[in-house]
Amino acid sequence: MRRHYEHHRTGRMAWLRAAVLGANDGILSTASLMIGVASAEAGAGGVLVAGVAGLVAGAMSMAAGEYVSVSSQADSERAELELESWELANDPTGEHKELTEIYVMRGLSRELAHEVAEQLMKHDALQAHARDELGMHDSTAARPLQASAASALSFASGALLPLLAAWLAPAAYLAAAVIVVALLALLGLGAMSAKLGGANMIRGAWRIGFWGAAAMAASSAVGYLFGVA
Repeated sequence: MRRHYEHHRTGRMAWLRAAVLGANDGILSTASLMIGVASAEAGAGGVLVAGVAGLVAGAMSMAAGEYVSVSSQADSERAELELESWELANDPTGEHKELTEIYVMRGLSRELAHEVAEQLMKHDALQAHARDELGMHDSTAARPLQASAASALSFASGALLPLLAAWLAPAAYLAAAVIVVALLALLGLGAMSAKLGGANMIRGAWRIGFWGAAAMAASSAVGYLFGVA
């Protein structure tokens, strides 16, 4: 008998979102900062210092922001589970009826819904209510440390690309090298994240590339307008 295997992507959504956001921000914010400084006619050393400072500050900011945000989500989830535990302990009959109605609304007959609710609550009542009443799943549970680390590492990884371009390029072509490398990296990131998420790769690449180019153009304009020279 041939077994049927399905490959779903829901398990990777949490870390994929944090990783893509971090890498995109790392590439774009660092490249834009460096281009703005270069457009202000600062020297190559000043551009590199600005890029390194942007990498460090950005990685720490992403880590802290993601940790606080996801910790708030985890606190909310914990509070909901505590409330559900209290309701299960004090009104198990009412909670059984509530779960039964959920299954009836999903298309089961009342008799079958009653039996399913009873069996699931015998196995793990809190898990059944967390999943079917509150919509909580292990694959989407809030993990602050994981999200924080993923955001910081992905930001730093993305920020390294324009930094390396500026370091290796001749001084006369520094800004152009940063722009080209950043745009190529953004297009690749957009296509890769779309593929991992099962979406259209061209649309994903175009979307991130367009906004990346707009951000770098705006930073360059600011550098020209408020340049030091």
